[in-house]
Amino acid sequence: MLSIIGILTIFIIVALLISGRITPIVGLVIVPIFGAFFAGFNFKEVGEFFNSGIESVISVVIMFIFAILFFGVMQDAGVFNPLINTMIKISRGNVIAVAMATVVIAAIAQLDGSGASTFLITIPALLPLYKRLKMNPYLLLLLVGISASIVNMVPWGGPLGRAAAVLGVDVTELWRPLIKIQIIGLLLLIAVAFILGLREKRVIAKKVASGVFDDKLDELGEVDEQKVESEGTSLLRPKMLWINVIIAVTVIGLLVWGKVPAGFIFMVGFSIALPLNYRSVNEQMDRIKAHAPNALLMAAIILAAGSFLGILNGTNMLDSIATDLVKVLPAIIVPYLHIIIGLFGVPFDLLLSTDAYYFALLPIVEQVVSGFGVPSVSIAYALIVGNIIGTFVSPFSPALWLALGLAGLEMGKHIRYSFVIMWGFSIVLFLITMAMGVITL
Repeated sequence: MLSIIGILTIFIIVALLISGRITPIVGLVIVPIFGAFFAGFNFKEVGEFFNSGIESVISVVIMFIFAILFFGVMQDAGVFNPLINTMIKISRGNVIAVAMATVVIAAIAQLDGSGASTFLITIPALLPLYKRLKMNPYLLLLLVGISASIVNMVPWGGPLGRAAAVLGVDVTELWRPLIKIQIIGLLLLIAVAFILGLREKRVIAKKVASGVFDDKLDELGEVDEQKVESEGTSLLRPKMLWINVIIAVTVIGLLVWGKVPAGFIFMVGFSIALPLNYRSVNEQMDRIKAHAPNALLMAAIILAAGSFLGILNGTNMLDSIATDLVKVLPAIIVPYLHIIIGLFGVPFDLLLSTDAYYFALLPIVEQVVSGFGVPSVSIAYALIVGNIIGTFVSPFSPALWLALGLAGLEMGKHIRYSFVIMWGFSIVLFLITMAMGVITL
């Protein structure tokens, strides 16, 4: 009975998240409470489960809030702009170089962990260039999406924060083995961008020869580019560039070092960077208000997830589900469940939201597979690496809808253009991660 209640609780949450009828926060808080009551637990016991769950995620919440604020200030001050502008200038006029530069630019833009800001930076900056060179804008979306997904394995990105909350581990410890996977992934993507750029060049040559294109596209590119260059200049702090670079490198270096709590690092980094770049209290408050919605939303979701996991663990629903699932599934499949789900992670993105994937699916897989001696972190890596590349091909991604709006593109066409390439890339990166021993059987 406990397993049935647990499965129904998770199923209802997933169904509500997929339907879009409620926010993740409401679903993760309310539904498990009713599940606990049906299982025979009282208010006092549920309150104890809640406290236990919140305690397990509070360090992740602190890190998220200040990481988003810190990188938001870095973006506002223009820390990454010189590198982005240099890449645009170097690649101008060469289709293959533009495709490869897109990967690097998107990776830099994603350093704040926000997909929305990545698209806001890359799409307006690069779309005019793609149009002028008659490149397919869906290629732009594909490359930005995969690049941002790889970088999004950082501790202040959503997936690792969710996984860390589920496992109750330090998020920077979870991230450290993935650094080499991120580097390999970006190098592999640059190679893929070269191949796709070469293919695009041939397609353009054929279309030019057949007279398909309209020269008016070039004029549109010029107008858009001038508009982009005139936006957001009041927040830039070019005179503070090197000081900001030193602060950013120091913060990231301390994270990699791992001796200081991540939340404390970002809290100090933000407290130094904000007054250095924006001297008046009004300017500082404006910057906080600008980035607070993203920070608070992510923090609220993680806290709600803590409540959800605290209740499911406290009531022993997850243990019960895992025990019964082992009895139902074929014995040969169970020890490799994390591998199977990881390999199909991108298709899962079309069926489940990120919250449903990490807060509903991961806990069950972890409970089942860890019973066969597979480390919990390895199970998490399998689901993260297998799924994360598909983040920006999923209709459940709000940032993707923003990107489609900025570029004037359609979701259906984007999925048709990008899905197979993203899934293929995900599988290759998954196999590399296994070969390097990060994911174990």
